[in-house]
Amino acid sequence: DLMNKREIGSRYEEAAAAFLQKQGFRILEKNFRCRQGEIDLVCREGKELVFTEVKYRSDVSCGSPFEAVDFRKQEKIRRTALFYLCRYGYPENTPCRFDVVGITGDSIQLIRNAF
Repeated sequence: DLMNKREIGSRYEEAAAAFLQKQGFRILEKNFRCRQGEIDLVCREGKELVFTEVKYRSDVSCGSPFEAVDFRKQEKIRRTALFYLCRYGYPENTPCRFDVVGITGDSIQLIRNAF
């Protein structure tokens, strides 16, 4: 059911957030939602604003978590990121990037500039 899926999702988002914090990221927001879509984690690394998608797979037989972020999903995340920048009044030249954190079983992997 949906609630369980949501709970599981937030558990992995917490794990991803903790992982990123260890790498020196500052977590600004979790589960940013608007009409355009949703972004799992909005972080800051140095001067860059980082929009992060968290993907979980119990094992790789269903494909890698990175494959799950297809073009349509990327477009949605881009639009949501744009909305986020506008809403919080970031200047247009704010350096941004899109990362994907893939969690497979117990291993966590970060892909910087995933798209």
